[in-house]
Amino acid sequence: MNRSVGGVLARPEGPAKVTGRALYVADLRVEGAWVAGTVRSNVARGRLLGFDFDPAFDWKRVVIAGPEAIPGANLVAMIVDDQPLLCADAIEHFGEPLLIVAAETPLTLRAALAAIRPRIEVRPAMLDMEASEQLFKRIAIDKGDVEAVFAAADGAAIRVLEGTYRTDTQEQMYIEPQGFVAWPPDANGTIAVTGSMQCPYYVQKSLMRAFGVEAHNARVVQAATGGGFGGKEDYPSVLACHAALMARVCGRPIRMLYDRHEDLAVTPKRHPSRVRHRTAVASDGRLLAMDIDVLLDGGAYTTLSPVVLSRACIHAAGAYRCENVRIRGRAVATNHVPFGAFRGFGAPQVCFAVERQMDRIAVALGLHPVELRLCNMLRRGDVTATGQVLEHSVGSVEVMDEILARTKIDRHPWRAQQTGNVRRGLGLAFFFHGAGFTGSGEALLKARVAVELDREGCVIVRSASTEFGQGTLTMFTAIVAQALGCDARDVIIADADTQGVPNSGPTVASRTCMIVGGSLQKACAELLVRVGPGPAPFRERARAFVQRGGDSQIEITYTSPPGLAWDDATYRGDAYPAYGWAADVAEVEVSLDSFEVRVKRFTSAVDVGKAIQPQMVEGQIEGGSLQAIGFAHLEAATMKHGQFQQNRMATCVIPTTLDTPTFDVALIEVPFEHGPFGAKGVGELPMDGGAPAIASAIEDALGIHMDHMPATPERLLEAWLAAHPKEEL
Repeated sequence: MNRSVGGVLARPEGPAKVTGRALYVADLRVEGAWVAGTVRSNVARGRLLGFDFDPAFDWKRVVIAGPEAIPGANLVAMIVDDQPLLCADAIEHFGEPLLIVAAETPLTLRAALAAIRPRIEVRPAMLDMEASEQLFKRIAIDKGDVEAVFAAADGAAIRVLEGTYRTDTQEQMYIEPQGFVAWPPDANGTIAVTGSMQCPYYVQKSLMRAFGVEAHNARVVQAATGGGFGGKEDYPSVLACHAALMARVCGRPIRMLYDRHEDLAVTPKRHPSRVRHRTAVASDGRLLAMDIDVLLDGGAYTTLSPVVLSRACIHAAGAYRCENVRIRGRAVATNHVPFGAFRGFGAPQVCFAVERQMDRIAVALGLHPVELRLCNMLRRGDVTATGQVLEHSVGSVEVMDEILARTKIDRHPWRAQQTGNVRRGLGLAFFFHGAGFTGSGEALLKARVAVELDREGCVIVRSASTEFGQGTLTMFTAIVAQALGCDARDVIIADADTQGVPNSGPTVASRTCMIVGGSLQKACAELLVRVGPGPAPFRERARAFVQRGGDSQIEITYTSPPGLAWDDATYRGDAYPAYGWAADVAEVEVSLDSFEVRVKRFTSAVDVGKAIQPQMVEGQIEGGSLQAIGFAHLEAATMKHGQFQQNRMATCVIPTTLDTPTFDVALIEVPFEHGPFGAKGVGELPMDGGAPAIASAIEDALGIHMDHMPATPERLLEAWLAAHPKEEL
């Protein structure tokens, strides 16, 4: 049976990409364009005193712009206005931009950049998030009376267990580095940029602030974009403003393209975390109280840390029922390069912590990890840590039933004694992920989409949601074709151009399908009423409707489902319209010779509400899971003196095909009535479960409790030596 919405579709952008016709920003040929680059700080913290310019270089061959050239505000328009576009005094992180230099050729540009020496007074840097006292954001979530439960603990009927869990940073490693082309203002004063990005209207907002212009004078167009994973959410605002500034100063088009080394060195990565759990649990495994402290390293500037912390705190108690919960969260400043968005957006860090804590509890009580989760998992009608009653599209039971049927992990004798140099283990993670913006975010944004008919009866879809490999164009095409009953070939997705599409919000937070796609379905329903029924194909009816002068332009503004309530001050209420639910089982082998981990098989059961295009959804789950596998044991990401050490593709390890396990994905469909055809978000959910599932499997294999990801061979060896006397080696 074909379950695909809109039929089984080929990706609309696929032919252009595989034939090389798709134009990424590096492919754009702009007549008269110069190239530009950045002079950066070489320390994590200091004061800029000035610059030394090598007199041997012919400075007439280049153009240089500093902060004084910015006509508007010297800042990156984000949640908080604390990040300058160009540093004028205080340097807060390694690689902070100081000057922009433009030249006619890349060779001249490289020579000019090498001939400029910043003079910096070095200052002590704060690089330890646990020692930092500078807050970006603090969050408190309270439910019940946690202290009363802990006070009643007696070590028998009620036990208290504690654990501390850490995760390192992680690089998005999108296939295409950051890049932009900018043009000088035209006769009307309009600034135009095109580049690799996820969120055109974010970039427009920054251009408006930096150049002091209105929205109609800041045009942003997305080029074909080679991956994002969150890494092209906020940083393109920086690069676009740099390119546009230099285009204004030079009076000619400017190309700014980062090479991989620069991209790795200065762009945001996943927030490092430290999460502490203190849990009161009954002897039968029931969770009685959860006291959780979440700490995130935000880096030098606020960027997106407040909203990453928000999602982290809301997910910190996991997909579990507990009447008494206290969550305290902080995002703090350090002199690291600012951390930012990455698939999962704070949830992978806290999911790792709570799932590891659940395994710790299971061991302490002598329970199988599955038994503990079945005892405590949230079901329909239960209440989350924020007080949200789960009434709609709760696929927890279906997900768990499916994962147990496929893997039989509940029958696996967890932590059985093993011998030999290769140890094998199974590990489980159970989790959920809120779809859409947190709390009142969607209501405040008021995302808009539009559909209209052209003279031939084709449907033009206008939205700022971007395609960067995840399948937005395919999904929108499927939704519109199904809603109108038209051929997918009659659906045209307009380019993501701020002068041609309404602001449907950023392409982030697993919101594109559920929020934007749901709005498109509503717009199409209204269009279908206007065109009217009939035996003829939709395109013929639509063409006749247009020729009669019918109004075929429809714009829809998103409205939240009725009954949702959220208090930003207390973090109480309905955090998300719906949650995706999932369970992962990892099967691993660990060598005692090298302590290398190999993930042999990875099984996922995922409640997506409705799989719009099942094959594409399965691909999303496999891709996200592979990133989570890298996060779990491969992607060592270290920093020294504020610098990211893995600043080459040769040293920034990510999983290859040789590290890819056999995937088994089960799509569970518990429809969400307010999503398009019942669909919920799926893009971020698969990132959450891989690390704890693999850590659990490693514990099953070796009997050692890993509480710090990634579980590199060095860390595993250290844990093994700590757990075993030398005479056993």
